[in-house]
Amino acid sequence: MKVICTQENFKKAIYSTERVVGKQITLPILENILLETEGGMLKISATNLEIGVFLKVGAKVEKEGKITVPAKLLSSFVNNLPGDSTVSLVVENQALKVSSGSVEATVKGLLAQDFPIIPEMEGSFLFSLPAQEVKEAISRLISCASLDTSRPELSGINMLLFDNDIHMAATDSFRLAESIVPMKKENSEEYKLFVEKNNSLIIPANTLSEVLRVINPDTKEIKVSIEESQIFFQVDNVRIVSRLINGKYPEYKQIIPKQFATKTILLKEELLRAVKIAGIFAKNKAGEVKFEIDPAVSEARVYSKAEEVGENKTVLQSEITGPKQEIIFNPRYIVDGVQTISTNKVALLMNDSSSPAVLRMVEGKNNEEVKNYTYIIMPIKS
Repeated sequence: MKVICTQENFKKAIYSTERVVGKQITLPILENILLETEGGMLKISATNLEIGVFLKVGAKVEKEGKITVPAKLLSSFVNNLPGDSTVSLVVENQALKVSSGSVEATVKGLLAQDFPIIPEMEGSFLFSLPAQEVKEAISRLISCASLDTSRPELSGINMLLFDNDIHMAATDSFRLAESIVPMKKENSEEYKLFVEKNNSLIIPANTLSEVLRVINPDTKEIKVSIEESQIFFQVDNVRIVSRLINGKYPEYKQIIPKQFATKTILLKEELLRAVKIAGIFAKNKAGEVKFEIDPAVSEARVYSKAEEVGENKTVLQSEITGPKQEIIFNPRYIVDGVQTISTNKVALLMNDSSSPAVLRMVEGKNNEEVKNYTYIIMPIKS
C-alpha cells in the first residue's frame, strides 16, 4: 500500500476512530486500527466488537493494500507531527512507514485479514436528526444512564420513535432525563413498517458518547438506520455501528407527572450555588438537602444539617405559584440536573414531598416552560 493524504484529514480520521479501541489482552488486534484502500480513498476502521467506527478520506492511492497498526501509538505520533500539508503512508514487510515533512516513523502492524469484520448497512437510512439538537440532547442525558451492569437496559439510552420526533430518555432509577428531538423520515414507508413492529430501542450510552464526540459545529444532520438488532449512525463522513441492548425499557412516561401543584421559578446560578453549598454540609455522600418553598414571602429556602459538621441555609427570592412545599433531595442529583439547563432561569415543579419533582428550562418574560427537555428527581422520603 502507498497512499498520500492531507495531514489535517488524516489527523481527523485517527481522532474519530481511535477512541473506540480498548485494551484487549485476549485479542490484541482490537488494539489496532485498520488502514486500507477502497474506491480510490483511504478507509480507516476501529472496533471493540460492540461499537464499530469507520470513515473514508480523500487520498492519492499509488498502490492498493491494507494493514492494522496500534491505534494509540499511531495517534500519539500523528498528533505531534509538524504542520506540513501531507502525510505519506507506505506498507512494507508488515509495517507501516509514516512520513510528513522531515519526520518519519515505522510502525509494526498485524495482518489485516485477522481484523474483525465491521457490519455494513444493507438497506437505506430510516430517518435523520438535526445534529446540534442531538448533541445537546445526548449531553444532557448521558450522566443519567446507570453504571450498574446488573440491569443492562438502564445502562443505555431509550429512543422512542414517533411520527415527527424522537424521545430519548436515560435513568438510573434515582433521576430521569428526557429530551425530544425533531425527526425527518428518509423513507416514509419503511419507517412506518419499522415503527409498527417496534418503536422503542435501547442504545448503549458508550455508543452515543462516540456519536457526540464526532459531531462538530458544522455538522447539519445525522442519518440513522436500524437493521438486525444493530443501529447505524452517519455523522458527516463517519459511520458508527453498534449493537442494541436487548430488554424492555421501563415505561418511564408513567413517572412524569401530568400536572403540578407548585411551580417555583429560580435563577439558575443562584440555585446551583445554594445546592452546592448545602451539599458541603450534607451528612454523608448520599446527602440530604431540604427545600422549603414558601409562596407567602416568595422564597425558596435551601437547608442542610449534620450534627458532626454544622448546618447551612440559603434564601432564594423566587416566583412561586401554588401551595407551600417541603421536600428533600440528594444534592448531587439536583446539581447534575441544574447544570444541564441552558437558560438563565429554571422551573422547579412539584406536587408533594414524596412525588417526583421536575426541573425544566424557562424563557421569555412570561417564564414559559421549554418542554422538549425534562429532568425528574425522586425525593428522599423523610
